[in-house]
Amino acid sequence: MLRIDDITYNVQGRPLFVGASASIPEGHKVGLVGPNGAGKTTLFRLIRGQLGLDGGSISLPSRARIGGVAQESAATDRSVLETVLDADEERTALLAESQTATDPHRIADIQTRLTDIDAWSAEARAATILDGLGFSTTDQARPTSDFSGGWRMRVALAGVLFAQPDLLLLDEPTNYLDLEGALWLESYLARYPHTVIIISHDRGLLNRAVGHILHLENKQLTLYTGGYDSFTRIRAEKRALQAAEAKKQSERRAHLQSFVDRFGATASKARQAQARVKMLAKMEPITAPEEAKFHRFTFPQPEELSPPIVAMEGVSVGYGDRAVLQKLHLRIDQDDRIALLGRNGQGKSTLSKLLAERLGTMSGHITRSNKLRVGYFAQHQVDELHLDETPLDHIRSLRPNEGQAKQRARLAGFGLMEAQAETPVRQLSGGQKARLSLLIATIDAPHLLILDEPTNHLDIESREALSEALNDYTGAVVLVSHDMHLLGLVADRLWLVKDGNVGPYEGDLDDYRKFLLTGDAPAKPVAEAAKPAPKRPSRDAILALRSEVRKSEERVQKLTEMMGKLDVKLADPNLYNDPYEAKKWGSKRTEAVKALAFAEELWMTALEKLDQAEKG
Repeated sequence: MLRIDDITYNVQGRPLFVGASASIPEGHKVGLVGPNGAGKTTLFRLIRGQLGLDGGSISLPSRARIGGVAQESAATDRSVLETVLDADEERTALLAESQTATDPHRIADIQTRLTDIDAWSAEARAATILDGLGFSTTDQARPTSDFSGGWRMRVALAGVLFAQPDLLLLDEPTNYLDLEGALWLESYLARYPHTVIIISHDRGLLNRAVGHILHLENKQLTLYTGGYDSFTRIRAEKRALQAAEAKKQSERRAHLQSFVDRFGATASKARQAQARVKMLAKMEPITAPEEAKFHRFTFPQPEELSPPIVAMEGVSVGYGDRAVLQKLHLRIDQDDRIALLGRNGQGKSTLSKLLAERLGTMSGHITRSNKLRVGYFAQHQVDELHLDETPLDHIRSLRPNEGQAKQRARLAGFGLMEAQAETPVRQLSGGQKARLSLLIATIDAPHLLILDEPTNHLDIESREALSEALNDYTGAVVLVSHDMHLLGLVADRLWLVKDGNVGPYEGDLDDYRKFLLTGDAPAKPVAEAAKPAPKRPSRDAILALRSEVRKSEERVQKLTEMMGKLDVKLADPNLYNDPYEAKKWGSKRTEAVKALAFAEELWMTALEKLDQAEKG
């Protein structure tokens, strides 16, 4: 059990926690929610011992392991699969020791412990996690240096999931995942065998993957049973009750004060007046709950254009001489709300860039309305803001002839009030930067608004405000997002990007979610557009491939030897005197069979790659 007892913590004199307490039993899945800046990430650092408390205590069972994703995996020559396997430090250390140990008793202890921690099925388990997070078998064999920072964040997430700490702390883990990866993570966390606390603004994840909500507000922690929707309902009821009680108390105070004011100076009523003064002094004040600070998005509305605003005939698009999407025949009208579905790397961002005129066509023809204005928001654009300039500076550069009052009004329409308007961008929160980027994308009242993962830095209230703004918006919307709640609120058309083509998806989002979770999702292409192509093998690369072949062969040999030992164990009649032990060793053999099959597959893949490299 995780116990948080009466903790107090201050940052530069500002209290984040004052006498906060909570108890989270072993195995609970908990969503940590609260306003931006309330201290959610700080609480994680306090739990991990990275910060010292000013008062109170945080305790866990002795030897409990805490895990989380602090930063992306380093860019090294080690493969993605090896990097994830390295995250299980005990397994890595035991395997290394097994290569040098000479004492027979120690060797036996090592092999027993490796069996106890299912070390021989480790590669299969790691590969399953990586596949769920979007890495194909080929990708898993590539060095981490081949991948961008976002993909290395996925490697780091895979590593901590594989290591299975007793307390798993995840801070916005879906920010670097696509819809498919986010849905897989939901399912994985729901089955995770230990305690999980997750900071997230993804309403779907907080409804499906957790059973409790830990709410951080007013420097206190409150644990609610149920998912996020249940939490909001219970909290609304409590707030309504608190407001009613505050109103009753206010009326009671006014009545008592009226008596004191009227009869306080009258001798015959002096005793009663003094009694009421004491009652007023003893009355514990009940404060009506403050309304949550909530800012709507104010999108400027475009004039109406004749349909269609975009039409494609036989269009192909890609990078260099490689087409990612081919023979597109698509039409967009101004009242469309389109969600793009499909595996990462299939071409959703490529289509978004084509529509935003950030990419040209390789063949075919696009017809656009003469007066068409397009707004484009992509996740990376948040990082392209001018860090030393203020939001007001950004708007001045876009609208130099507007008065400052109008410029400030634009910023206020996106929740950037006076204080944030003159704060350098580098000092703004991720959510405030996202709001500024959304303002820049929509400032020209576009007829077509393309949003590629717009919610990554927005809290739940801001996501709700964004969905309302998009529903009120009179332009067309093309949306890529891993937030299924947002897609469900906004989209009325679904396009599936798959196998180089784009077409309507006939089911609904629930159907798509079921397909993904049951393994019937669209298959990945051999080469994914979002990932760089492997370089032509050099002599060093061939030597590395030969080393991988040797390692793979050794793994197969070790697993074959382990299978023999397990068969001997299972052949012992005495084992079956204890049904629990018999079942345990039978399960270990089943896992070993799976691990051997996977190791043989890796060996064959390594041999094929080496053969191709040597022929090339």
